[in-house]
Amino acid sequence: MSADHREERDYVRPELNFSRFEIRYMIDAEARVELENVLKFYMTLDPNVCAERHNRYFVRSLYFDDDLYTNTYETSGAQIMRRKYRIRTYTDSVDEESPVFLEVKGRTEEMTYKRRAVLPRTIIRALEYGGCTLRGEFVKMAHKDPLFSSFNFDAKRMNLRPRLLVDYERRPYISAYSPDFRVTFDSALELTVTDRLFDRTADCQRLFMPGYSVVEVKFRKKMPAWFMRLICSYDLKPVAVSKYYKGMERTGLACKLVDDLQTRQSVKSNSL
Repeated sequence: MSADHREERDYVRPELNFSRFEIRYMIDAEARVELENVLKFYMTLDPNVCAERHNRYFVRSLYFDDDLYTNTYETSGAQIMRRKYRIRTYTDSVDEESPVFLEVKGRTEEMTYKRRAVLPRTIIRALEYGGCTLRGEFVKMAHKDPLFSSFNFDAKRMNLRPRLLVDYERRPYISAYSPDFRVTFDSALELTVTDRLFDRTADCQRLFMPGYSVVEVKFRKKMPAWFMRLICSYDLKPVAVSKYYKGMERTGLACKLVDDLQTRQSVKSNSL
Protein backbone atom coordinates (compact mmCIF):
# COMPACT_ATOMS: atom_id res chain seq x y z
CA MET A 1 0.00 0.00 0.00
CA SER A 2 1.43 3.40 -0.98
CA ALA A 3 2.13 6.14 1.56
CA ASP A 4 -0.48 8.35 -0.11
CA HIS A 5 -3.09 5.64 0.17
CA ARG A 6 -2.26 4.99 3.83
CA GLU A 7 -2.67 8.69 4.52
CA GLU A 8 -5.95 8.73 2.62
CA ARG A 9 -7.28 5.74 4.51
CA ASP A 10 -6.33 7.21 7.90
CA TYR A 11 -9.45 9.34 7.70
CA VAL A 12 -11.74 8.09 10.40
CA ARG A 13 -11.46 10.67 13.16
CA PRO A 14 -15.10 11.52 13.91
CA GLU A 15 -16.36 12.95 17.14
CA LEU A 16 -16.25 10.26 19.80
CA ASN A 17 -19.40 11.25 21.66
CA PHE A 18 -22.53 13.00 20.42
CA SER A 19 -26.30 13.27 20.58
CA ARG A 20 -28.33 14.28 17.55
CA PHE A 21 -31.44 13.68 15.47
CA GLU A 22 -31.23 11.00 12.78
CA ILE A 23 -33.84 10.47 10.06
CA ARG A 24 -33.59 7.66 7.50
CA TYR A 25 -34.99 7.26 4.00
CA MET A 26 -34.85 4.47 1.43
CA ILE A 27 -34.23 5.30 -2.24
CA ASP A 28 -33.46 3.35 -5.39
CA ALA A 29 -30.40 3.85 -7.56
CA GLU A 30 -32.06 6.29 -10.01
CA ALA A 31 -33.45 8.51 -7.26
CA ARG A 32 -30.10 8.47 -5.51
CA VAL A 33 -28.27 9.84 -8.55
CA GLU A 34 -30.81 12.66 -8.89
CA LEU A 35 -30.69 13.52 -5.20
CA GLU A 36 -26.89 13.55 -5.06
CA ASN A 37 -26.71 15.80 -8.11
CA VAL A 38 -28.88 18.35 -6.33
CA LEU A 39 -27.00 18.00 -3.03
CA LYS A 40 -23.76 18.99 -4.72
CA PHE A 41 -25.09 22.55 -5.05
CA TYR A 42 -25.43 22.82 -1.26
CA MET A 43 -22.95 20.37 0.22
CA THR A 44 -19.52 18.87 -0.39
CA LEU A 45 -18.11 15.41 0.05
CA ASP A 46 -16.57 14.63 3.40
CA PRO A 47 -12.79 14.96 2.83
CA ASN A 48 -12.32 11.56 4.45
CA VAL A 49 -13.77 9.63 1.51
CA CYS A 50 -11.51 7.30 -0.44
CA ALA A 51 -11.08 7.94 -4.17
CA GLU A 52 -10.32 4.26 -4.76
CA ARG A 53 -13.80 3.44 -3.41
CA HIS A 54 -15.56 5.92 -5.73
CA ASN A 55 -15.62 8.69 -3.14
CA ARG A 56 -16.93 6.48 -0.37
CA TYR A 57 -15.48 4.75 2.63
CA PHE A 58 -16.02 1.25 3.94
CA VAL A 59 -17.79 0.59 7.26
CA ARG A 60 -17.74 -2.71 9.15
CA SER A 61 -19.74 -3.28 12.37
CA LEU A 62 -19.87 -6.40 14.53
CA TYR A 63 -23.00 -6.30 16.72
CA PHE A 64 -23.47 -7.89 20.14
CA ASP A 65 -26.69 -9.35 21.51
CA ASP A 66 -27.85 -11.78 24.17
CA ASP A 67 -29.43 -15.22 23.72
CA LEU A 68 -32.93 -13.69 23.67
CA TYR A 69 -31.91 -11.08 21.08
CA THR A 70 -32.96 -8.30 23.41
CA ASN A 71 -31.22 -5.60 21.39
CA THR A 72 -32.97 -6.83 18.25
CA TYR A 73 -36.30 -6.58 20.02
CA GLU A 74 -35.58 -3.07 21.28
CA THR A 75 -34.25 -1.86 17.92
CA SER A 76 -37.42 -3.06 16.18
CA GLY A 77 -39.11 0.07 17.50
CA ALA A 78 -40.90 -1.51 20.42
CA GLN A 79 -38.83 0.49 22.91
CA ILE A 80 -38.42 4.27 23.07
CA MET A 81 -35.28 3.92 25.19
CA ARG A 82 -32.79 1.48 23.71
CA ARG A 83 -29.12 0.84 23.00
CA LYS A 84 -26.79 -1.66 21.39
CA TYR A 85 -23.07 -2.40 21.42
CA ARG A 86 -20.86 -2.98 18.40
CA ILE A 87 -17.24 -3.12 17.37
CA ARG A 88 -16.59 -0.88 14.37
CA THR A 89 -13.72 -0.49 11.95
CA TYR A 90 -13.25 1.01 8.51
CA THR A 91 -11.47 -1.69 6.56
CA ASP A 92 -12.16 -5.19 5.30
CA SER A 93 -8.50 -6.20 5.53
CA VAL A 94 -6.95 -7.45 8.76
CA ASP A 95 -3.56 -6.28 7.50
CA GLU A 96 -4.62 -2.64 7.17
CA GLU A 97 -3.89 -0.50 10.22
CA SER A 98 -7.35 1.01 10.53
CA PRO A 99 -8.59 1.98 14.02
CA VAL A 100 -11.00 -0.33 15.84
CA PHE A 101 -13.64 1.05 18.19
CA LEU A 102 -16.11 -0.18 20.76
CA GLU A 103 -19.34 1.77 20.33
CA VAL A 104 -22.65 1.99 22.09
CA LYS A 105 -25.45 3.54 20.10
CA GLY A 106 -28.82 4.27 21.59
CA ARG A 107 -31.92 6.35 21.53
CA THR A 108 -33.66 8.43 24.17
CA GLU A 109 -37.07 9.38 22.82
CA GLU A 110 -36.25 11.43 19.67
CA MET A 111 -32.50 11.82 20.10
CA THR A 112 -29.84 9.35 18.98
CA TYR A 113 -26.58 9.17 20.90
CA LYS A 114 -23.28 7.39 20.30
CA ARG A 115 -20.28 6.85 22.53
CA ARG A 116 -17.06 5.25 21.30
CA ALA A 117 -13.65 4.30 22.61
CA VAL A 118 -10.56 3.10 20.76
CA LEU A 119 -9.76 -0.60 21.12
CA PRO A 120 -6.29 -2.16 20.88
CA ARG A 121 -5.79 -4.34 17.85
CA THR A 122 -5.37 -7.32 20.17
CA ILE A 123 -9.16 -7.39 20.24
CA ILE A 124 -9.12 -8.89 16.73
CA ARG A 125 -7.32 -12.03 17.96
CA ALA A 126 -9.44 -12.11 21.13
CA LEU A 127 -12.56 -12.28 18.96
CA GLU A 128 -11.14 -15.33 17.20
CA TYR A 129 -10.76 -17.14 20.52
CA GLY A 130 -13.99 -15.75 21.99
CA GLY A 131 -15.34 -16.70 25.42
CA CYS A 132 -13.03 -16.04 28.37
CA THR A 133 -10.30 -14.60 26.14
CA LEU A 134 -12.61 -11.92 24.79
CA ARG A 135 -14.06 -11.11 28.21
CA GLY A 136 -10.58 -10.94 29.69
CA GLU A 137 -9.46 -8.45 27.05
CA PHE A 138 -12.30 -6.10 27.93
CA VAL A 139 -11.74 -6.52 31.67
CA LYS A 140 -8.12 -5.40 31.24
CA MET A 141 -9.35 -2.18 29.61
CA ALA A 142 -12.11 -1.40 32.13
CA HIS A 143 -10.12 1.39 33.82
CA LYS A 144 -9.27 3.14 30.56
CA ASP A 145 -12.73 4.40 29.62
CA PRO A 146 -16.20 4.39 31.26
CA LEU A 147 -17.59 2.80 28.11
CA PHE A 148 -15.54 -0.34 28.74
CA SER A 149 -16.88 -0.55 32.29
CA SER A 150 -20.46 -0.21 31.06
CA PHE A 151 -19.91 -2.84 28.40
CA ASN A 152 -18.37 -5.28 30.88
CA PHE A 153 -21.33 -4.85 33.21
CA ASP A 154 -23.92 -5.38 30.47
CA ALA A 155 -21.96 -8.19 28.83
CA LYS A 156 -21.85 -10.16 32.07
CA ARG A 157 -25.42 -9.31 33.08
CA MET A 158 -26.91 -10.20 29.69
CA ASN A 159 -24.31 -12.67 28.39
CA LEU A 160 -23.70 -10.54 25.32
CA ARG A 161 -21.90 -12.19 22.42
CA PRO A 162 -21.00 -11.01 18.90
CA ARG A 163 -23.78 -12.09 16.55
CA LEU A 164 -23.89 -10.26 13.23
CA LEU A 165 -21.43 -8.46 10.96
CA VAL A 166 -22.77 -5.63 8.76
CA ASP A 167 -20.66 -4.20 5.92
CA TYR A 168 -21.48 -1.30 3.64
CA GLU A 169 -20.06 1.55 1.57
CA ARG A 170 -20.81 5.09 2.77
CA ARG A 171 -20.73 8.35 0.82
CA PRO A 172 -21.04 11.28 3.25
CA TYR A 173 -21.88 14.91 2.50
CA ILE A 174 -21.18 17.85 4.81
CA SER A 175 -22.23 21.49 4.80
CA ALA A 176 -19.94 24.46 5.38
CA TYR A 177 -22.96 26.59 6.30
CA SER A 178 -24.48 24.10 8.77
CA PRO A 179 -21.57 22.23 10.41
CA ASP A 180 -23.85 19.93 12.37
CA PHE A 181 -25.84 18.89 9.28
CA ARG A 182 -24.73 15.71 7.50
CA VAL A 183 -26.24 13.45 4.84
CA THR A 184 -24.89 9.95 4.18
CA PHE A 185 -25.71 7.36 1.51
CA ASP A 186 -25.13 3.73 2.54
CA SER A 187 -25.13 1.05 -0.15
CA ALA A 188 -23.74 -2.39 -1.04
CA LEU A 189 -24.86 -3.74 2.33
CA GLU A 190 -23.71 -7.26 3.22
CA LEU A 191 -24.59 -9.37 6.24
CA THR A 192 -22.63 -12.21 7.83
CA VAL A 193 -23.62 -14.34 10.80
CA THR A 194 -20.29 -14.53 12.60
CA ASP A 195 -18.48 -13.72 15.84
CA ARG A 196 -15.33 -12.45 14.14
CA LEU A 197 -14.25 -9.19 12.60
CA PHE A 198 -12.02 -10.75 9.92
CA ASP A 199 -11.12 -14.16 8.43
CA ARG A 200 -14.70 -15.23 7.74
CA THR A 201 -14.15 -17.30 4.59
CA ALA A 202 -16.39 -20.12 5.84
CA ASP A 203 -19.24 -17.77 6.78
CA CYS A 204 -22.19 -17.12 4.50
CA GLN A 205 -22.52 -13.54 3.32
CA ARG A 206 -25.89 -12.18 2.20
CA LEU A 207 -26.76 -9.04 0.29
CA PHE A 208 -29.14 -6.68 1.99
CA MET A 209 -31.55 -4.52 -0.04
CA PRO A 210 -29.66 -4.76 -3.36
CA GLY A 211 -30.32 -1.80 -5.63
CA TYR A 212 -31.31 0.47 -2.75
CA SER A 213 -29.49 2.91 -0.51
CA VAL A 214 -30.18 4.01 3.03
CA VAL A 215 -30.07 7.81 3.29
CA GLU A 216 -29.33 9.09 6.79
CA VAL A 217 -29.94 12.74 7.60
CA LYS A 218 -28.19 13.87 10.79
CA PHE A 219 -28.42 17.17 12.65
CA ARG A 220 -28.27 18.52 16.20
CA LYS A 221 -30.78 21.38 16.17
CA LYS A 222 -32.84 21.64 13.01
CA MET A 223 -32.89 20.53 9.40
CA PRO A 224 -32.03 23.29 6.88
CA ALA A 225 -35.05 24.77 5.10
CA TRP A 226 -33.60 24.01 1.67
CA PHE A 227 -33.32 20.32 2.50
CA MET A 228 -36.89 20.22 3.79
CA ARG A 229 -38.02 21.58 0.42
CA LEU A 230 -35.89 18.92 -1.27
CA ILE A 231 -37.61 16.18 0.76
CA CYS A 232 -41.00 17.45 -0.34
CA SER A 233 -40.00 17.71 -4.00
CA TYR A 234 -38.78 14.09 -4.02
CA ASP A 235 -41.64 12.91 -1.82
CA LEU A 236 -39.24 11.18 0.56
CA LYS A 237 -40.89 9.39 3.48
CA PRO A 238 -39.03 8.63 6.73
CA VAL A 239 -38.58 4.93 7.42
CA ALA A 240 -37.62 3.06 10.58
CA VAL A 241 -34.69 1.20 9.05
CA SER A 242 -32.16 -0.30 11.44
CA LYS A 243 -29.39 -2.11 9.58
CA TYR A 244 -28.92 -4.38 12.57
CA TYR A 245 -32.59 -5.27 13.01
CA LYS A 246 -33.19 -5.77 9.29
CA GLY A 247 -30.00 -7.81 9.12
CA MET A 248 -31.18 -10.07 11.92
CA GLU A 249 -34.44 -10.56 10.00
CA ARG A 250 -32.69 -11.19 6.69
CA THR A 251 -30.33 -13.80 8.14
CA GLY A 252 -33.11 -15.57 10.05
CA LEU A 253 -31.58 -14.93 13.47
CA ALA A 254 -34.66 -13.01 14.55
CA CYS A 255 -37.25 -15.14 12.75
CA LYS A 256 -39.02 -15.79 16.04
CA LEU A 257 -39.05 -12.17 17.11
CA VAL A 258 -42.84 -11.89 16.97
CA ASP A 259 -43.27 -15.00 19.12
CA ASP A 260 -40.64 -13.68 21.54
CA LEU A 261 -42.45 -10.34 21.72
CA GLN A 262 -45.74 -12.05 22.54
CA THR A 263 -44.01 -14.13 25.21
CA ARG A 264 -42.40 -11.04 26.74
CA GLN A 265 -45.73 -9.20 26.81
CA SER A 266 -47.43 -12.21 28.38
CA VAL A 267 -44.76 -12.47 31.06
CA LYS A 268 -45.02 -8.75 31.77
CA SER A 269 -48.83 -8.92 32.04
CA ASN A 270 -48.68 -11.88 34.39
CA SER A 271 -46.18 -10.12 36.61
CA LEU A 272 -48.45 -7.11 37.17
